[in-house]
Amino acid sequence: MLKGIPSILSPELLKILMEMGHGDTIAIGDGNFPHASIAKNSILVRLDGHGAVEVLDAILTLFPLDTYVDAPVSLMEVVPGDNVETPIWDEFAQIVEKHQPGAKIRQIERFEFYETAKKCYAVVATGETAMYANVILQKGVVK
Repeated sequence: MLKGIPSILSPELLKILMEMGHGDTIAIGDGNFPHASIAKNSILVRLDGHGAVEVLDAILTLFPLDTYVDAPVSLMEVVPGDNVETPIWDEFAQIVEKHQPGAKIRQIERFEFYETAKKCYAVVATGETAMYANVILQKGVVK
């Protein structure tokens, strides 16, 4: 065990976060996200027993967001006509603000989100039950 590292971060995920460089991206998917097919050409990490909020908070404890892009955090926007509330987005925003004040969050269309996620260095599968609880983070530098 190490001090200061959230216990939810497995040795495998810590290694991945360390391997990632500036500009690399990582996706955190909810329980409905097609993790395995999206991660065919990247690394799939399973954290099925955990929610997206706690996984995001743990990752951002160690992970600097990219300050050289307008919005280093991306969410999957709600499909037009889908009558779904997304209160988890407020929780995501609070966590992002806690760890990197002022970092912007953008929304991208569902299929664009999938295509972007396919290019991620890694995909984290969670057991999150909230709808549209998918997020992509772009890594920055430690200053």
